[in-house]
Order: sequence, then structure tokens, then C-alpha cells
Amino acid sequence: MTRLLDLYKNNITNDLMSKLKINNIHEVPKIRKIVLNMGIGEAKDDSKLTDKAVEDLTLISGQKAIKTKAKKAISGFKIRSGMPLGAMVTLRNKIMYEFLDRLINIALPRIRDFRGLNSKSFDGNGNFSIGIKEHIIFPEINFDKIDKVRGLDITICTSAKSNNEALELLKSFNMPFKDERIN
Repeated sequence: MTRLLDLYKNNITNDLMSKLKINNIHEVPKIRKIVLNMGIGEAKDDSKLTDKAVEDLTLISGQKAIKTKAKKAISGFKIRSGMPLGAMVTLRNKIMYEFLDRLINIALPRIRDFRGLNSKSFDGNGNFSIGIKEHIIFPEINFDKIDKVRGLDITICTSAKSNNEALELLKSFNMPFKDERIN
């Protein structure tokens, strides 16, 4: 069992039940999935860029990434329907908790001038999104073998009914949020 999953089952569920005043253990919010998405706008000119993005995202996540394709043709951007434009991967269960552990403890502290995550990045249904400008913060990426620094989006989907429940869940995993009193 992964470290964070063990922590969730043994400690976090009981803490959240008392903080959120929940009686049933099945109502305690949990993380359902983590989606990593990397959009490559330059891929319309060179399709090999998506192959490199898939390779990088596979290294970061520990699971095979897939190419995402354009759904519609947009003539202003010279994009045709079915053209590969990015890469994405959905993580669940054990791999999801391993990635979350690496994200919180290794990758986020390596971000330049990092002061914490914005606690207002919830979508209203308990899902949290992070935009990362440099994918090289992950230790799996070798600096010498990358062709270009790319950004990626990370969405953490929870079973929480509100933003406050999801915020408490992610804080209990030691997710580094900004202290709102400073601003």
C-alpha cells in the first residue's frame, strides 16, 4: 500500500469525520482521480512534438499517456479535425496516490518562487486544478534530453460535495496552500 493511501485510511478519514461533522464513514470525501493534460499548440506544424509530450507525460505519471486530437476544424488556427494536439493521462488507485505523494513532497517545492497554491482554484464541485509552467520540476525528467520546456495542467477530482470539504481533504494530505491572511 502506498504511504498516502495508508495515511488516508488510518488517520485522515477519522480527522475529516470530526472536522466536517460526518457520521457515516462512506460520506467522507476522497480523491477519485487525477488527470494530467499537456496541450501542445505547435503540434499543428510538427506532429513529432506530440510523441515527445506523450513520452514526457508517461515518465511523469508512471502510466502510458495518450494523444488528444482536435474535435473540430478551426480554419483561423489552421487546425483540422482529428489532428493530434496534446497528451493526457488519467490516474486512479495506487498510481494516483504515488503521483500525489511525488507532487506534494518533491515537485511543488521545486517550483521557482513557490509561495503556495491558490485555494480559490476549485470549480464549485470539489475539483481542484493546478497549472504548472515547467514540466521539468518532476525528478523523472532528464534536463539533457528535453527539447522544450512545456506546461501541464493537473486536475484532482474528489468526491467532496463542496469546495470547503475538498479544501479540508487536500490540506489533510499536506497540500501547500497559500495563507490567505498574508495578502
